[in-house]
Amino acid sequence: MPFSIATWNINSVRLRMPIIERLLDEYAPDVLCLQETKVPDELFPEKAFRKVGYPYIAFHGQKGYHGVATVARRPIEVVERRRFCDIEDSRHLSVTVRAGGKAILLHNFYVPAGGDEPNPEINRKFRHKLDFVAEMNAIRAEHGEMSASVLVGDLNIAPLEHDVWSHKQLLNVVSHTPVETENFEAMRQAGGWVDLMRHSVPPEQKLYTWWSYRAQDWEASNRGRRLDHVWSSPNLVPDFTGYEILRAARGWDRPSDHVPVIARFDLD
Repeated sequence: MPFSIATWNINSVRLRMPIIERLLDEYAPDVLCLQETKVPDELFPEKAFRKVGYPYIAFHGQKGYHGVATVARRPIEVVERRRFCDIEDSRHLSVTVRAGGKAILLHNFYVPAGGDEPNPEINRKFRHKLDFVAEMNAIRAEHGEMSASVLVGDLNIAPLEHDVWSHKQLLNVVSHTPVETENFEAMRQAGGWVDLMRHSVPPEQKLYTWWSYRAQDWEASNRGRRLDHVWSSPNLVPDFTGYEILRAARGWDRPSDHVPVIARFDLD
């Protein structure tokens, strides 16, 4: 059986527990990384995850905003809940999980959205986002003979031309501005990370993981963006067997505006 990691901005873990259970029942990833859980740690629905076969649980949450959690069918061990930009946001969690004889360091990220105005001089949220990405340069794709790294999450940036429905129309829209995409790609490369979603998919092929709630008919308009990412250290690339963007989940009952991405590896 392959080893699989799913990532999903769930936009409130308690509100969307029914569709989380559907994902776990139908796709059974070994590990599920959630973002925007919007729940303080003491209220995280641990019992619900244990009931459906995910007894290993780690979280980094806060009331009403942000929050990340990693749940698994196999043991995980918390490594770090890192604070960025000297702000007490719950936006990062790293754990180790073993697969294929390797200790995998798994980072779960929720990068700030950045507000609406792409000018850091007048929009503190955008400045925060740029500073956050700059600090992510410290997160490196550590690996060795018996170790590897994976980084997943809602990184809130669509870096490539065909990661958005219209490159030209979104060049001045937060998530696809040049200052974001250039810094983002520089950070990824400096850390030695491989963008697994683009590893076997040509850059001219459209890839989306998010469709706005504002769209009257999201499926017909198909104005999406690739905001959710799966990266790995180079030594996991030979074991990577592919991934699936669960577009259908955008049409599930009371959906998130993001859909799950499941990456699979030839590791037991």
